[in-house]
Formats: sequence, C-alpha cells, structure tokens
Amino acid sequence: MSFFDDLKTSLEEAVEIKKGSKASARVTRYEIADVRAIREQLNISQSEMAKALGTSIDTIKSWESKRRNPTGLAAKVLATIQANPAFFYALAAH
Repeated sequence: MSFFDDLKTSLEEAVEIKKGSKASARVTRYEIADVRAIREQLNISQSEMAKALGTSIDTIKSWESKRRNPTGLAAKVLATIQANPAFFYALAAH
C-alpha cells in the first residue's frame, strides 16, 4: 500500500469517526513540528510550503510563530517530511 493509499484510508476513517459511525481505534500523537526549521531545511518559502500542503500562508505563519500547532493530518504530513525531506518534493509535485 502506498503512502497516498494509506493517507486516503486515514481520511476516510476520519470522516466516519467525525460522523460518529466509527470509533477511533487509537490516538497517535506527533511531536509538534518546528515548521520554520523544516521549511528552512528544504530551502523553500512560506508560499511554497502552503501550496504543497494545501493550506494558507497565514496558517504556515501561525505555525511558525507558535500561535497554533499543526494537528491531525497536517502533523502527520509534517512528521513525514521531517523524517524524509524528499517526501515534500513528491507532495509538491501532485
């Protein structure tokens, strides 16, 4: 199963859990990502990161300033990018 298939399955399960038709099997906590450090490691702009993650520049700024923390799928994707920076480029290409 590819990462994208796993991600799709996770999203489908999240929708079922939100609707109340399925109970959460487990809760996974991710260390809060240092978004600025990840972005600087990749040598990309806030705009480039926002576009690849499908979010706004304001969200990236709020994560970097620690006003908000990435949660859920965003936290999982950022943890994956942190562990494997090449994943960001695969994500950005889609």
